[in-house]
Amino acid sequence: QVQLVESGGGLVQPGGSLRLSCAASGRTFSMYAMAWFRQAPGKEREFVAGISWSGRSTDYADSVKGRFTISRDNAKNTMYLQMNGLKPEDTAVYYCAAQLTANSYYTPRRGFNYWGQGTQVTVSS
Repeated sequence: QVQLVESGGGLVQPGGSLRLSCAASGRTFSMYAMAWFRQAPGKEREFVAGISWSGRSTDYADSVKGRFTISRDNAKNTMYLQMNGLKPEDTAVYYCAAQLTANSYYTPRRGFNYWGQGTQVTVSS
């Protein structure tokens, strides 16, 4: 089992940058595929980016490709989302999620078992 805590959200102007972190508890963090999702007011939660437990595979939604970078440090039990070129439409609550898997290259977009509480990102001038 793993507990997830996001941090790093805030208010930023369009074109600005933020780095989100997701700290995980538990000794088997390196066996979890991880992902970021977001949910804007009045909209469904959507996949943003995912990373395999080895870090060798990543996956991005088309809307963030080229602007966001997902990474992880298994020694620190932490996943990151570097967000550059932020747009007002990126405004949402961002959640990290984890899924236990034996496949070191697996980057799922659904079926996550564990979720954080979310961190608010607001892009506005």
